[in-house]
Amino acid sequence: MPADSNNKPIEGRPARKPAPAGRDRAKSSRRRAREFALQGLYEWQINPRKVSEIDAHIREQDDFARCDRPHYDALLHGCIDQAAKLDADLIQFLDRPIEELSPVEHAVLWIGAYELAHCLEVPYKVAINEAVELAKSFGGTDGHKYVNGVLDHLAPGLRPDEVKAARPSGR
Repeated sequence: MPADSNNKPIEGRPARKPAPAGRDRAKSSRRRAREFALQGLYEWQINPRKVSEIDAHIREQDDFARCDRPHYDALLHGCIDQAAKLDADLIQFLDRPIEELSPVEHAVLWIGAYELAHCLEVPYKVAINEAVELAKSFGGTDGHKYVNGVLDHLAPGLRPDEVKAARPSGR
C-alpha cells in the first residue's frame, strides 16, 4: 500500500514500489494516465462505488494535472464500462479463474486489453510493455511475467495485422 508524506499507508490504493531517483519526473503523461487509471480500477474493485466518486478522488491526487487526462478518462471509464467484455477476452488466456487474480493484476490486464482493443494509436508492443511496467511497479514479484504472457496471447486476436507484421513468420 502506498504511503503519504508521513509514511502512513493510503487506504484503497495499490502499493507502489519507489522509482529510482529522478525517474519519476521523467514519466510521460501517458504513463501517469495509466498509473492513475490503475489506482482508480483498483479502488473500484476493492471498494465498489460510483465511478464519479472514484474519478473525483483520483483527480485530487498530486501530479494528476501532469497526466494525459483524455487517456486517463478513456482507460478508467472504458475499462469499467467494458469490464465484462474485457474479462471475456482475457479469460481464455488465464490459468486461473478471474476471481483469483490479484486486484492489481486484474486492473493491469484490463488496461492492457483495453488499449489493445480501443487505442489503436498505441502500438500493440507499447500497450503490452506499458502494462508490464505497471505490473512491475505496482504488482507482485512475478506478476509482470503473467501480464506479459496473457497480453502477448491476446494481442493476435485484437490486432492480427499489426502482430503478424511484427512477428517473424512461423510464430
